[in-house]
This record gives sequence, structure tokens and C-alpha cells, in this order.
Amino acid sequence: MQRRFQLWLRFLHIFFTCTFAFAGYLWRRARAGRIAADAVERLRGEVMAELLQKLGATFIKFGQILSTRPDLLGPGFIEPLARLQDAVPPAPFPAVRRVLDEEVGEEKERALIAEIDETPVAAASVAQVHRARLKGGEVVALKVQRPDAELQIERDLSILGFWARLLDGFEAVRMLSLPGAVERFGEALHGQLDFRREAENNRRFARSFAEVENVGVPALVDELCTRRVLCMEFVEGVKATEPEKVGGDRAKLARLGGEAVLKMIFTDGFVHADLHPGNIILTPDDRVVLIDLGMVSEIPADLLRPWVETFVALSQQNGAECARLFYIYAPTVSGTDYWAFEHDVVTYLKGLYDKKLGEVEVSRAVSGMMNILRRHRVQIDPSFTVVNIALLVAEGLGKQLDPSIDLVPLAMPYLSEAMLTAPPGRPPLREPPAKP
Repeated sequence: MQRRFQLWLRFLHIFFTCTFAFAGYLWRRARAGRIAADAVERLRGEVMAELLQKLGATFIKFGQILSTRPDLLGPGFIEPLARLQDAVPPAPFPAVRRVLDEEVGEEKERALIAEIDETPVAAASVAQVHRARLKGGEVVALKVQRPDAELQIERDLSILGFWARLLDGFEAVRMLSLPGAVERFGEALHGQLDFRREAENNRRFARSFAEVENVGVPALVDELCTRRVLCMEFVEGVKATEPEKVGGDRAKLARLGGEAVLKMIFTDGFVHADLHPGNIILTPDDRVVLIDLGMVSEIPADLLRPWVETFVALSQQNGAECARLFYIYAPTVSGTDYWAFEHDVVTYLKGLYDKKLGEVEVSRAVSGMMNILRRHRVQIDPSFTVVNIALLVAEGLGKQLDPSIDLVPLAMPYLSEAMLTAPPGRPPLREPPAKP
């Protein structure tokens, strides 16, 4: 009964917050007068980001995931959503201690842990991280799930699902496939609630990068890893959000970061799905360490070859083939004029090919392609949006550390290897129509 009452209170809070946000948008829109379409889109994006920030952690996470879908939302939405920060006040340490005692057990905790810093080094919607020291002297990071995380997420997901189904009835937002997006988002959040999955992701990345010099993930302390607690080495270094503080060989770090992302995409088909500068640590001894591995995206084996072929078509300046591959493997196309779509792809890429290879930025090419796909209502598989974001992060960070880095030639060996080893691709979902 109490949970139902809390659900209704939360529902009413969301309803009135959304109502005031919409009224605020109408007021700001009227005050702006006659403005260009891109300025209207940016205003809508800013209002949406502000609304999600006010609604709290679960909605902030949803906005962050939406920010990785430039094939669905324009840059006016993407940029404000990408700035959403999943920072929340930390839970009181006694509540964190109770979770630790329940999961690990007081006896094992006393046997293994010498001390825990009660002030967290990071706090987010699902968990917070405390610095600790083991009896052997090793400094570790203890990631402990917030006591109310599961209940809060379940409550907000039910409300989010209701609004998604309601909004899906409007033609203007149907292209976003909100009910499906919420369902996938719920699956991702449920996965984050079980830290054993993150531990397994960590082990898989560790195996993948075992033979790669200076790239890796934090080593786990298995005895202290459970469903709601994760214990790993504390990595000293600078987060990539502050590249200006990075010392050492900056060009080497830029190359290592780029190659790590290319290996995830084209060799392993197993990609960090929450890859942003805050989840990359650059160490004083020139290592690149990936953290916060709860969300991953696995490229389906039968989609890896089509994806590689699309990338090869881009590198070979074959705009028509690139358009064809996007179209025939798109999960949905909605009233797309294929030949107009192909014309726009060819025209856009031709402008890029007039430049020298080193002047072509992956971020610009991807952004332009996403605009064309969105305009012509050609979707791409969600796993590839994760790939795109990973490439953008790799290039953005790389350019800040070493302005001369060029991701395109760096990718060629990985593309060549993938073309030789990738399994046969899945059958196309459709073929282009006959030319009129």
C-alpha cells in the first residue's frame, strides 16, 4: 500500500514538473519571436535536458542514453542531453555500511578490509564509490549499490513506460520508438543493478586487452565482489575530462585510446556502452584504463560484416554503396525516398572526399551522416550508435592530447583484419527500389 502511494506521489510530481516545463517552453518560445528552425530545436533540447535533470537520476540516465542516438535526435537535442550529469548527493555512510555487511558479511569484511574512507570519491544514481585499504596494504575502490536504488528504478521505469506509450500515439515522436527505447533502457538499468554482470564484463575486457600493452581495466578483488558490491584496484591518474592535466607521452596516450576503441569495435565486437571521458583514466605511467563497465554493447556477429563493409565503403569514397548498405540493413525505414536519400549521401561524402585524408574528422563525417539518416527516416541498429559514440570519444580525446592524430589510417589494419575474419553477414531486410 505504501509503495503504491509513493508511486502515485511520484507520478503526480512528474506530471506537474512536465506541465510547468512545457509552459516554460511556450513562454520562452513566444519571447524568442521569429527564430530559425535550428534555434527552435536547441530551445526544445535545452528544456528537455532541464526537465530530465529536475526529475532525477533515472531520467537523467535516460537522457544520457538518448544523447547517444544522433540518428533519432538532431544536434539541438543531442548537445544539451550529453551535458546531463549523473551526480547525486551521496547516501549516508551507515546505509552504505549496511549494504556492505549484508552482501559481504561482517566477518569477511573485518578479515579483508583495514579501513574505508566514509566520504565517497564518486556518487551516482545506482552506486557510490569509496576508497578503502585492504589488510595487505592494497588501496582499492569499493563500489557499493545505493540502498534504495532498485526500488527507485522500478518505480521510475513504470512511470517512464506509461509516458512513452502515451507519447508514441503522436506521429511527430513515433519515429523515436519510445516504448522500445524505454524497454531497452530498463534492461540496461537492470543489468547495472547486478554488479556480477559488471564483474564479468571487466573480466572479458581484461582477457581482451591482456596482450595489449598499456591498455586495460582495473583488477578485481574477487572475494569482495557480489551482486551489490564491487571491489577493484584504485587506479591513480587523471580522468580524460581533464586532458590538460595529463603528463607523460600525450601522443602515445592518444594512439592507445584510439586503438583500444578500434579493437573493441572491429576485432572483439564488444564495446563499452557508456564510454565518455569520465570513464577513461590516463595514468602517469602512460596507461589507458577503462572504468565503469556496467553497460556494454555486443555487436551481433551477423551484423559485424555489414558494418565493416559500410566503413570500407566510406573509406573507398563509395557514397552509393554506403547509402545502399545503410538502407538494406536498417531496422526500419519510414516513407523513405531511396534515391533522394542516396543523392544526399553521395553529395555529402563527396564534400568530405575533396579534403586531404588527414583533414577528414570522423566526428564530422558521423554527425553529417546521422543528420541525413534522421532526415530520411532511416534507422540504424542501436548497437552501432554505441560504436559511433565510441569513435567520437576516441577522436575527441585523441585530438586534445595530440592534434595531429588521424583515426582513419589508424583504423585500416583493424578493418582489413575484420574483412578477413568476420562471419557472413545476415540477409538484407530489403533491397533498394528500381530507379524511376
